[in-house]
Amino acid sequence: MYRTVATATTMGGVPTDNVDFVVTLDQVPRWSDAESRSSLEYENGDPSFSNSFFPDPLKSPEEESSRNGMVSRFPVDHEINSKIYLWRGQPWNLEVDAVVNSTNENLEEAHSSPGLHAAAGPGLAEECATLGGCRTGMAKVTNAYDLPARRVIHTVGPKYAVKYHTAAENALSHCYRSCLELLIENGLRSIAMGCIYTEAKNYPREPAAHVAIRTVRRLLEKQKDEITAVVFCTGTSSDTEIYKRLLPLYFPRDKHEEEVAISKLPADVGDENGETIIDERKIRIKPLPKTANPKPSEAPDELPVSDVGLVRRNSSYLDTYLDPAFMSLIKDPDQRRQEQWEKTSQAQGGWNCAKLLGFGDLGGPPLSAAEEYSLHSRYISKANSLNLSEIAEMKIVYRGGVDSEGRPVMVVVGAHFLLRCLELERFVLYVVKEFEPLIQKPYTIVYLHSAASLQIQPDLGWMRRLQQILGRKHQRNLHAIYILHPTFHLKATIFALQVFADNVVWKKVVYVDRLLQLFRYVPREQLTIPDFVFQHDLEVNGGKGLIVDPRTKYVYQRP
Repeated sequence: MYRTVATATTMGGVPTDNVDFVVTLDQVPRWSDAESRSSLEYENGDPSFSNSFFPDPLKSPEEESSRNGMVSRFPVDHEINSKIYLWRGQPWNLEVDAVVNSTNENLEEAHSSPGLHAAAGPGLAEECATLGGCRTGMAKVTNAYDLPARRVIHTVGPKYAVKYHTAAENALSHCYRSCLELLIENGLRSIAMGCIYTEAKNYPREPAAHVAIRTVRRLLEKQKDEITAVVFCTGTSSDTEIYKRLLPLYFPRDKHEEEVAISKLPADVGDENGETIIDERKIRIKPLPKTANPKPSEAPDELPVSDVGLVRRNSSYLDTYLDPAFMSLIKDPDQRRQEQWEKTSQAQGGWNCAKLLGFGDLGGPPLSAAEEYSLHSRYISKANSLNLSEIAEMKIVYRGGVDSEGRPVMVVVGAHFLLRCLELERFVLYVVKEFEPLIQKPYTIVYLHSAASLQIQPDLGWMRRLQQILGRKHQRNLHAIYILHPTFHLKATIFALQVFADNVVWKKVVYVDRLLQLFRYVPREQLTIPDFVFQHDLEVNGGKGLIVDPRTKYVYQRP
């Protein structure tokens, strides 16, 4: 049924979907032989490198120079790299020892990798029906029947929920590890693995790719002699680009990639198996102190037998064993949690003045870089899984063109922010989703406050929370916030934000009283401005100057 392909298939090339063809391993390029070395250069401006989940979230430009003193968690290993392949196509077209099938707990054909059962023949479904199902995170093996492979390894990927993202990461890691362990147990040495995560289970692609690659790396470090080839198979161009960008982080091919990966890897790269580390579940054991034990004093002969025990158990004798270093742990999770509570209590007490002034609750300690990245990742993954079209139709936040210096512009219309008709949590998800492509590089915000004072606005506590969710890259790459038609109350609010929330972002505010003044910063043709803003500008600034709207050719003349 199968015929061997005459030419090699390249990474990122056209997938071989025709089951009449077989691709051998020598026709698939090894990762170590790939010519491209630019996948880690995020500064090259390639838009494919600005991804929602992994745009260098924890590092600032001044921190990049400090990576030289750090030790790589994934050093260059040419022997392991020679076992890694990246191929665009279906895994069951490859002539390997085993291929991986992502399925559900009942091993049903309808929920398996599309096209696998059709290529393998009816015998595969019949054997799957006799296995009694498979639990999430586990794997089972069957014959391959009409496939060029010798075996099919079936595994069940987890469903993803933001609330339980750690459990989903560890279950997905266990899927990949179980497949490789089954490969070794059955005396097989090469495997082709598609993306186990599926769209139906809402698992974000790039975090899943991180888990897959690092789990394979960790197992190969322990079992490199048992496995000869691991082929990562991708079915879409987006998956291919993700893997080409992430593989150098965990499988660096030279010292340059290893050094760059130090600053690009996420804070948590898992334990020795690639699973997410949970500090609260660690067993914390500290060895006994190596101190000389003094000989205990002998009990006086004249004491009664009942008092001998008291002498042997005096405090000076026990103090030699109760070393404080043995009984305490530095920065263990319980201590960190208590410190967090104390910080929160102090912060809430300190910001009571802001609450009394009507600015809202600004309590709570500031988030660390890792906490902000985790928070942002959870929100963006949830936003990408929801339909937020009703928020988009309100035209509160939308993309503009570019400012006078070519930076992209985001427009915010205050009068469209109807707090009574808006679900704030869904609005935050929409804002995070819309801002994500912009905050990867310098950008500008234009806020139209025209007639917005008539609407109820959220307090500063909500604004501070939104800023934490957007993360530090938003703070660093924001060039300016141009506020049109500011009121005294708005200026007081901005001042409060500078004092109580963030002195960096809100210092970038530029107040603009007239439309003509705004057009000096952002050309008119680059903005879509509601008509009531023109009318408001005439009412507030009825004086010198004129405004020409190029859409309607209408001239607003001021006497």
